Amino acid sequence: MLHDPDDPFRWLEDLEGEPARAWVGERNAATQATLEAQPGFAGLRTRLTSILDSVGKIPYAGCHGKLLYNFWRDASHVRGIWRRATLEEYRKPEPAWETVIDLDALALAESENWVWGGATWIEPGAARCLVSLSRGGGDARVVREFDPIAKRFVDDGFVLAEAKSDVAWIDHDTLFVGTDFGPGSMTDSGYPRIVKQWRRGQPLDAALTVFEAQASDMSVSSWRDQTPGFEREFVLRQVGFYSSELFVRDGDRLRKLPKPDDAKAFAVRSQVVVELRSDWEVDGRHYPQGALLAADFDTFLDGVPAFEVLFAPTPSTSLDGVTVTRDALLLTLLDKVKNRIVELHLEDGVWRRRELALPSIGALEAWAYDEVGSNLYFLAVTGFTEPTTLYLMEAGKEESHALRAPLKAMPAFFDAAGLATTQFEAHSPDGTRVPYFVVMRQGAPLDGANPTVLYGYGGFEVSLKPAYGAISGAAWLEAGGVYVLANIRGGGEFGPRWHQAALKEHRQRPFDDFIAVADDLVRRKLTSPPHLGIMGGSNGGLLVGAVLTQRPELFGAVVCQVPLLDMRRYHQLLAGASWMGEYGNPDIPAEWEWIGRYSPYHNLHPGTAYPPVLFTSSTRDDRVHPGHARKMAARMLELGQEVLYWENTEGGHAGAADNAQTARMWALTWTYLALKLRLGL
Repeated sequence: MLHDPDDPFRWLEDLEGEPARAWVGERNAATQATLEAQPGFAGLRTRLTSILDSVGKIPYAGCHGKLLYNFWRDASHVRGIWRRATLEEYRKPEPAWETVIDLDALALAESENWVWGGATWIEPGAARCLVSLSRGGGDARVVREFDPIAKRFVDDGFVLAEAKSDVAWIDHDTLFVGTDFGPGSMTDSGYPRIVKQWRRGQPLDAALTVFEAQASDMSVSSWRDQTPGFEREFVLRQVGFYSSELFVRDGDRLRKLPKPDDAKAFAVRSQVVVELRSDWEVDGRHYPQGALLAADFDTFLDGVPAFEVLFAPTPSTSLDGVTVTRDALLLTLLDKVKNRIVELHLEDGVWRRRELALPSIGALEAWAYDEVGSNLYFLAVTGFTEPTTLYLMEAGKEESHALRAPLKAMPAFFDAAGLATTQFEAHSPDGTRVPYFVVMRQGAPLDGANPTVLYGYGGFEVSLKPAYGAISGAAWLEAGGVYVLANIRGGGEFGPRWHQAALKEHRQRPFDDFIAVADDLVRRKLTSPPHLGIMGGSNGGLLVGAVLTQRPELFGAVVCQVPLLDMRRYHQLLAGASWMGEYGNPDIPAEWEWIGRYSPYHNLHPGTAYPPVLFTSSTRDDRVHPGHARKMAARMLELGQEVLYWENTEGGHAGAADNAQTARMWALTWTYLALKLRLGL
């Protein structure tokens, strides 16, 4: 199973074949024998399991039909239960939950390895929903109609076989459905290419075709806005990850909204809201990249909009999220990677705004309490060392009363006494200032000996913000380790410009940023290469894979999780084709020229000493192929490098399907880092 220069990709030929299975089993056994025998592993695994199973966790919920629904896992419910309660009951420290679906019992009765995939509701009223179930935790799911009142699946109801489907309700007897209809019905990225209107009792192959995308597109989907008085049907053609066309359905006709292809747009009652990824010139007016605009929906559809700017970015601020309630928009902003929230109300055709007086200890997350009908919303407040607190807020009301009475509060899962969070900046080679957070004990000696883990992602406009990490806190911070979060380019911390600075031919920039942060940590004597570990997953796995090949002497250990590593063939595997807007197309020689310069698998060289690496993956990952991690690990082993490899048999792209698997995965990970970076657990 070693690297074959004449056939370097044979690892990908048969995911379930005996050679691959045998290699994975051998590697798993070796990794477990090495790490599970370490002093402290068993205790750490037990502690992480107790955290994940704790009844003190916040039971996040969404309101449907005046009831709050929550999915929950603990030691007694390994696969989990879907349950509900009234708001009055939910407010209690120990609500009396009503179980709606017991996934353990369902899996046992049906002899299936079910993992919860969520529910899609018909609104208003929530009389029915579509429950998604995954075998082993992959993205492909079975969809089944469910009656929440009777608490049972509907006989002869809507059912879709396992696929990467997209479904939405039109009315009680009609769905929009995109799924695997047979050969040619999925895009090159593995998502639905065709969306249909499917009536109850109708054979799926007889459903009315609403729209067909191109095979080279990413996907197509459709939905109905159920807002009373503003019901509209939409079709979204997702051409690429960052380009799309949005249509409103008018009978048998589709009318295209005149938005820029790379902009997002959505309806809010009488208005259309547009989020710009690029500068836009309209009727002689300039609207900057990263701005949020609003206009009358019908006027916009007719091509003569009069925009109002709801948000305009600055060098230090960006839009982090938008929450819609019945009468308000809540804009979550990032200002130097710290959140604040602005509330907007449309009054007499003009948007009025006020900034909310909220805690500023770390990150803020807001989301609507229900899909239609109220101005309530949830607000979560969190920080690196501050356990998350959940509030129930109401748009248009003063926030002080709600903040005095938290809805739920997470207990402290680790001892944060003496820990402090500091924000620094590193300078990338091109002069860009790259912020990063450091969490460590006050007064820790700056002697270069602090065991330190540097985490990054750097892609897909994903912002990394301060958040309470119960597992990392218990496994690392409490034992004296230093945790560093890098806000490198490719993320969304400073809006689209920060993300687009790292696209395609500029992909080296986030790697340079990450290396600059590592160098800055060493310069400040917070740590030194023997004590500096790096960790990243998915696109972050590509990040740590690239930098370990470019600066191997800088790191003492690497954890590379569910990664992309073979960038020559990534676009041919699973959902990889959908990411060409991020990385480029390696089949184009000019693009492969710059992709090949950083592709981790192709930049391993004999005679180079690389830092020790732990690769983790999942056999059931149907988003990023586990062959990436397998090939990289096999090649490094062939070159005589120190490598451990662990592949969970289920769990999908998350890497674990239940709390016990999650606890084991993280116990292996943090034990490995403690071993290599010399931190006693």
